[in-house]
Amino acid sequence: MPPEQRDPDAEQRLDSEQRLDSEQRLDSERRRLVEEKKNERYVWWYLGYFLFGIHLVAFVMIYAVMHAK
Repeated sequence: MPPEQRDPDAEQRLDSEQRLDSEQRLDSERRRLVEEKKNERYVWWYLGYFLFGIHLVAFVMIYAVMHAK
């Protein structure tokens, strides 16, 4: 396309579209990281409850074996 037929606003629109696209990617990446952090926190809580439960069961079993007649 010859330079005189180019749309002068086309480059500006492309720049703004690219900027919006990159901002959307950054925003989605930020949301994904927040979600991942939240999920990781839940995993640690579940692991803590699981280990606490295992130890509780183990202590009850030890108590039962020691006091069995």
